[in-house]
Amino acid sequence: MDQLKTGSFIKELRREMGFTQEQLAEKFSVSRRTVSRWETGKYMPDLSLLKPLSEELGITLNEL
Repeated sequence: MDQLKTGSFIKELRREMGFTQEQLAEKFSVSRRTVSRWETGKYMPDLSLLKPLSEELGITLNEL
């Protein structure tokens, strides 16, 4: 899994859904900084968050 591509994809989908980083962070009980790190490819979401994140962004787990 390419972290930079995944991060860009999360960012694109978040913006399409109309969420701010803070709003997305609140939904998953993480900090806004954590969401920023996902989007820049510095970190990947925790495995336990992948399925709920994909559902929130309206995609399948495989697409994520």
